[in-house]
Amino acid sequence: MAFSLFGFGSKAKPAKNQVVSIPLRQIEPNRYQPRQVFDKRQIQELAHTIDEHGLLQPIVLRQYEAGKYEIIAGERRFRAMQLLQWEEAPAIVEKMSDRESASLALIENLQRSQLSSVEEARAYRKLMEMNHLTQQTLAKGVGKSQSTIANKLRLLTLIEPVQNAILDGLISERHGRALIGLSEDDQRNLLMEIVNNKLTVRQTEEAVAALTAPAQAEAAPDEEATAEQAADHQTAQEAPVNQAEEGPTAPTKKKRAKKKPAKISVSDPQIALNTIKQSVDLLEQNGFTTAVEQEKVAGGFKLTITVKQSGEEKH
Repeated sequence: MAFSLFGFGSKAKPAKNQVVSIPLRQIEPNRYQPRQVFDKRQIQELAHTIDEHGLLQPIVLRQYEAGKYEIIAGERRFRAMQLLQWEEAPAIVEKMSDRESASLALIENLQRSQLSSVEEARAYRKLMEMNHLTQQTLAKGVGKSQSTIANKLRLLTLIEPVQNAILDGLISERHGRALIGLSEDDQRNLLMEIVNNKLTVRQTEEAVAALTAPAQAEAAPDEEATAEQAADHQTAQEAPVNQAEEGPTAPTKKKRAKKKPAKISVSDPQIALNTIKQSVDLLEQNGFTTAVEQEKVAGGFKLTITVKQSGEEKH
């Protein structure tokens, strides 16, 4: 990591690596810790390992006022020690400014922790804000491509509920990417559909396409109508106009070819089921008695539809 890119690496003094014992009650998590969700099971497993083998690596702190310390690196170890009810923590205390402490905490977690994509994006944004960095400079500093940084940051344009769903593991990063660009209401509605119906990424992308298709269709010109108008104009120019020779003629109506209904492509079985159920509703409105049985089977659904009329029963 090229820490000098963030404006403090070149001035930082070599760490003395002197381990001291600091009371846990005097230690606080870093305000700029990017990880917002800690897996309790993993913390318990870490606590068990520390209890069995001891703390192999001390946490790194900085003293920001008398008797108060802030974690720079090692919050998971700190939480495990709390779980074990230790009174003191082995630690290395460094002298750092607020900006240096925050930046190093973010960088340390980006390097070591398996952050969610939203946590990672927020860490990138905070580093850029605190150190006045461009995406290109940040990418060089953290060893990523600029496109990777840009793609992560785009997730922060999503509404808060969608970001939180990614944080909590309810949806994947790819689900979130599919929702980028939708209105807030569409994002919120589609998020509920993804979670409740367990939509795949592909089904989500198809749902987004269905939402955006009507707007695109309205914006695009009606090519068929335009072609018909051109044909009408051409016919009017070619029609005979010498009424003295031919006599008056009644206006001729041009026969227009009927438009064929657009073919609808359905790849989501739930949409197909809804369409079938609408047809059943139509049968009932016309006096038929119907019964529908739906069964989930491997790879799809099985429907049994019973239609009754005049004492007869048909399938």
